[in-house]
Amino acid sequence: MTQQTTTDGQQAATGHAAVLRGLHQGRAAGDPLVLPGPWDAASARAFADAGFPALATPSAGVSASLGYEDGQGTPPAEMFAAIRRITRAVDVPVSADVEAGYGLPAAELVERLLEAGAAGCNLEDSDPATGALVDAERQAERLAEVVAAAGGALVLNARVDTYLRGERTPQAAIDRALRYVAAGADCVYPILAPATHLALIADAVGAPVNALCKPGTPSPRELGALGATRVTFGGGLQAQALDAVREMASGLAAQSVQ
Repeated sequence: MTQQTTTDGQQAATGHAAVLRGLHQGRAAGDPLVLPGPWDAASARAFADAGFPALATPSAGVSASLGYEDGQGTPPAEMFAAIRRITRAVDVPVSADVEAGYGLPAAELVERLLEAGAAGCNLEDSDPATGALVDAERQAERLAEVVAAAGGALVLNARVDTYLRGERTPQAAIDRALRYVAAGADCVYPILAPATHLALIADAVGAPVNALCKPGTPSPRELGALGATRVTFGGGLQAQALDAVREMASGLAAQSVQ
């Protein structure tokens, strides 16, 4: 990649970050920012063509499309290359799920995200080596480093994993979320938080809250009415698409049996 290409990509990402950040603001209850999760360029185009104003890649869906299990060693180079293919395919802002950041220093992580054309990112507070929650203060310091390195060019969605790995209470999520917002996070993501906890978290934190929509949970509009500003789908959309492919494959196999 030439220096000029990199600069142009970073300038485009900075503009997209401003758009994405604005999409989080002033939303009415029941009208959350719904961000489908593309796993490749073709799915990104399909979601953008449907009229969604921004997208959010899921690490699980992208990893699956690359032949890896989520959190089980997707090479960072492959993940960033996949993100770049997605951002290049659409004109809308794309936020990228980069798990815990692959152990990269904040400045390098930001540089690679901007080179990939990302307008935002998810960073989780679980340690990929141990599966345990990272110390909240240490995570806040890392988020602050990412915010400083990005200089406004990335919308930071700070994932809070207390419902996944820690104490499954609103207060536990709030305690971490407050630290992350103070560190500069634009949005917090208490993944797997019950829908009934969203308003408590949103009211206490005073920042946009991301909710996960999956089968068996309320709809995106219902999640918005319950306190979510932003709704994402994790790897669920890619999994649904793969189920459709499996069904198609089974049908073809059945027709091919002599």
